[in-house]
Amino acid sequence: KRVLVRCDFNVPLDSNGNILDDFRIRKTLPTIEYLIRNNAKIILMSHLGNPEGKVVDILKLNKVQEKLSKLLGITVKKAEDCIGTEVKELVSNLKSGEVLLLENLRFHKEETDNDSEFAKELSFLADIYINDAFDVDHRNHASLTGVPKFLPHGAGFLLKKEITILDKIMKNPEKPMIAIIGGKKLETKTKVINKISKVADFIIISGLIKKEAIEKKIEFDFTEKI
Repeated sequence: KRVLVRCDFNVPLDSNGNILDDFRIRKTLPTIEYLIRNNAKIILMSHLGNPEGKVVDILKLNKVQEKLSKLLGITVKKAEDCIGTEVKELVSNLKSGEVLLLENLRFHKEETDNDSEFAKELSFLADIYINDAFDVDHRNHASLTGVPKFLPHGAGFLLKKEITILDKIMKNPEKPMIAIIGGKKLETKTKVINKISKVADFIIISGLIKKEAIEKKIEFDFTEKI
């Protein structure tokens, strides 16, 4: 089977485009290795950064391809785009157990716009869709919510693990429970913070979201827990 896997290879880069931390790539390896062992034809797709629908050289997935090849111990092929005739040809030539990495999804504005035709084009590449990109699952993007409308779909091992851990935290947490929430983009984390506040005894907000909350004078319902 041709299996299209939505990964999260949005890794931090230095000014020369070198990968500073390959954590996100390593966490997806169990899913990819499982598909290799089961003789699937594997097509990986991801975004990197936010090029806003334009091709940005430093945000091409060449370094991710190199890192994946090294970690998997095989040659990972790479397409110069994520849709189009050349991509279809590369997919048609894939052999069982081989891996093809598509180019940055966000080089197409249709990805973040959740364009139905773009999602359909991606779906034409495969027989099955697997989501293993937990970190961006809150996004209503074509590769996340569009493609599953056209293909049989399921979760990868990383996504399953993240959901299992969160389920345990929300339903049967060990007490006392302290939630440490960091990163950036407060607007995407507010719902999570409010949800976790219902089960956590204390909440520590750090990083850029703390700075943003202070600057915008955001007030939470659980101030006494912070």
